[in-house]
Amino acid sequence: MLLATATVQRSAATREPTWLRWLLIGGALAFLGFFLVLPLLSVFAEALRKGWALYWQALVEPDALSALRLTLLVTAVALPLNLVFGVAAAWAIAKFDFKGKSLLITLIDLPFSVSPVVAGLVYVLLFGAQGWFGPWLMAHDIKIIFAIPGIVLATVFITFPFIARELIPLMEAQGTEEEQAAMVLGASGWQMFWRVTLPNIKWGLLYGVILCNARAMGEFGAVSVVSGHIRGLTNTTPLHVEILYNEYNFVAAFACASILALLALLTLAAKTWVEWQAERQRALDARMAMDE
Repeated sequence: MLLATATVQRSAATREPTWLRWLLIGGALAFLGFFLVLPLLSVFAEALRKGWALYWQALVEPDALSALRLTLLVTAVALPLNLVFGVAAAWAIAKFDFKGKSLLITLIDLPFSVSPVVAGLVYVLLFGAQGWFGPWLMAHDIKIIFAIPGIVLATVFITFPFIARELIPLMEAQGTEEEQAAMVLGASGWQMFWRVTLPNIKWGLLYGVILCNARAMGEFGAVSVVSGHIRGLTNTTPLHVEILYNEYNFVAAFACASILALLALLTLAAKTWVEWQAERQRALDARMAMDE
């Protein structure tokens, strides 16, 4: 009797009135609609304001195509680098104890605490014409700042925490029992990784890759500092949008921005699918554990 009474009291204490629930839900929906959905719709409305012909013309313009190609190229280079680093760093941090572990975690979090503009300025200080390595680079005709290598470096710096930070808590929660069992059974390091570790982290890894990819395609601050804004050469799509907007070419600016918005929506859809698959996998694992 006392147990039932306590349960009812706890339930009543955590149950909000109906009007309060609707107020909270309505407030959240209004906030999302005003600050997220409305700006997103306005991008497509402005892009198509003068018709499909001008919209398409803005997308196939040579500078726009060059900016899009550069964006995809930089993302294609930065993503594998961050993938390798993220998996290696997460594996080392979650599975091993070593000196400097806390320092490594702090360095991984550094891009979250440093402004992207400051990160770009650091690369200018290092590799610019008046930077530490600038004279040597100029003597050997190597271009980093105001060239594609500088854009890649800035993008890699800004995006490298995403995969590692997604995997570290997941791998720490999984522990090392399965890896130790695989080694006892005679598996090599690569066999242990491919057959034990990777299947256990595949959904978290894919989630981190999606976030890293989205951040790389949309990066503006650090890339703006190191790119030089050279049309057709070092402008990524976000930089191209800024230039068009500053020139009062609003239709073209919003047309190119709509491509980034579409990529963001596709990323959101992929992220939702990965979360659903991960939740489905956890439910399946829990059911199998209960059956055993």
